[in-house]
Amino acid sequence: MISLRSRGRGRDYGLVRGLLEATLDVLYTGGWPAALWARVPGSCDVRRVEVPFRAGLAQPLRVAFVSDIHLGPTTPSALVDRAFARIEEEKPDVLLLGGDFVFLESTPAKARELRDRVRAVRCPRKMAVLGNHDLWSHHERLEEALAEAGVAVLANESVSLAPGLTLVAIDDPWTGDADVPRAFANVPEKDAVLVLCHSPDALPAVRAELAKRPRPAFYVCGHTHGGHIASPWGPIVVPGPIGKQHPAGLYPFDELHLYVSRGVGATELPVRTYAPPEIVIVAVA
Repeated sequence: MISLRSRGRGRDYGLVRGLLEATLDVLYTGGWPAALWARVPGSCDVRRVEVPFRAGLAQPLRVAFVSDIHLGPTTPSALVDRAFARIEEEKPDVLLLGGDFVFLESTPAKARELRDRVRAVRCPRKMAVLGNHDLWSHHERLEEALAEAGVAVLANESVSLAPGLTLVAIDDPWTGDADVPRAFANVPEKDAVLVLCHSPDALPAVRAELAKRPRPAFYVCGHTHGGHIASPWGPIVVPGPIGKQHPAGLYPFDELHLYVSRGVGATELPVRTYAPPEIVIVAVA
């Protein structure tokens, strides 16, 4: 069935997106693209990236970040298995989920799979934001599933992670209702901040808030897939104006560091080139 509007609260879902998703929903019936891609040697490998964040904490904190899981017909189950196994190996203090949990509709089966996978991760605290693909779907199913897995789903709000460190969670800048000043409104004056957002496109607004009150800051996000289909010389097509400037990896600024993850799963195409799936460990000290 072709939909000309988002099934959830996400914006910017029109005829082209509706036609594309309706076509792929039929064409990819049975998940055969993921099954074929999983047969390619190395296709289900997941690399681990560790980045430091000097926040001035009395006790170090290990934060695991994973984004763009994209449960659906183009993401092999074995790839998702490996990603969550790597997270579990890290024994993180905090698990941050960067959104885009599904590709195409958030069916009850996908919601249950997401719940079971996230619930199985042994971690004291789990928090998430939603991505554009989530917001285009029946995202309430995903929110309920994550809540059942012990995850706090956040949008434009802040939560204390440790004495001296606050998590600032921002709604998706592309299709949601990102409100960066509101997200920063209750951050204690002297706290460092760890920013969680699906996309790097909230970067200008985050930097504007940090200019008002400088502090150590680290921004983690996904969305770009590192270009998904990239060349040895870099990504070919990257979504979003900030994503085009910062497609993947670590980018230092005066007042913060930005890490754009390549994520894990796939959307329209099951194949990745020069954009390996990854999980990120932020070592906060």
